[in-house]
Amino acid sequence: MKEFRVFVANRPGELARVTEALAAHAVNIRAIASETRNAASFLRVVTNDTQTTEKALRLAGLKFETSEIMTVDLADRPGELAKVARRLARAGINVHSIYLLGSKTGHTEVAMVVDDVGKATAALK
Repeated sequence: MKEFRVFVANRPGELARVTEALAAHAVNIRAIASETRNAASFLRVVTNDTQTTEKALRLAGLKFETSEIMTVDLADRPGELAKVARRLARAGINVHSIYLLGSKTGHTEVAMVVDDVGKATAALK
């Protein structure tokens, strides 16, 4: 699974431009977040179809970068994310971004961009 970091102008309509490009190719958005730093803005997007997302963004003329993400299924109760964060810290893994993908009865799925997915996965076993 990949996170797309889509670079956009900090002005009205940019969110619509990105989401319409994805919708036109039947791409489902699983998670989305935005960030603005000084004059630079970008959207972090996780979708159901990496290849089609790349195609849709290119055809729309949007600049983007990708990062591999790992997902973690957590029990939906206080302290579960803290346990994961501590285990990653002990293994020397830096978390660059994190967000919720969804919740089901009793469980929460979290996505993370980390320094080393393999090392992070091993640390959480």
